[in-house]
Amino acid sequence: MDFNTTQSAPFDPTVTAQISEHYTQIIQLLGEDVNREGLVRTPERVAKALQFLMQGYEQDPEAIIKSAVFTEDYRQMVIVKDIDFYSMCEHHMLPFFGKAHVAYIPNKKITGLSKIARVVEVFARRMQVQERMTTQIKECIQKTLNPMGVMVIIEAQHLCMQMRGVQKQHSITTTSDFTGIFETAKTREEFINLINKK
Repeated sequence: MDFNTTQSAPFDPTVTAQISEHYTQIIQLLGEDVNREGLVRTPERVAKALQFLMQGYEQDPEAIIKSAVFTEDYRQMVIVKDIDFYSMCEHHMLPFFGKAHVAYIPNKKITGLSKIARVVEVFARRMQVQERMTTQIKECIQKTLNPMGVMVIIEAQHLCMQMRGVQKQHSITTTSDFTGIFETAKTREEFINLINKK
């Protein structure tokens, strides 16, 4: 399997057709004319967009990391910060997006830096809640690399809060999770200080 998440796999035409059929019904139920010029191909476009946005279900994040594991006697913090992501809130099917910051302290094993960003992408490309996504990233890295510790911080804006409901357009939600040596306050503070440096 190609783990480059910037390239979308070919869409299953059967799935595309089934999703399109449902969106045709949804558009009609909303009061629109599905035969109007601008809407004729909208169900198909939405189906393909959803298949792209949900492609994380077809990818194995542990395999992504294992594809580039190297032995290295390095025991200091490795940080990949400001990883842009886009995900879909499972409660309202509206996007949430922001940045993920990931750190781990190796225990004789490191992985390619791009693999950390790809793991974030895999979990983001699913129906999600930010809290679960934070923990999934942490657990995946901990399980595959067995480092001395992992910490993940995610900062995101949620359109389900900005476009509807409470409509607070500038609110940002921050979540964090950590293992091992990051349970020490001093280590967490070092990580936070480093990601806040510009």
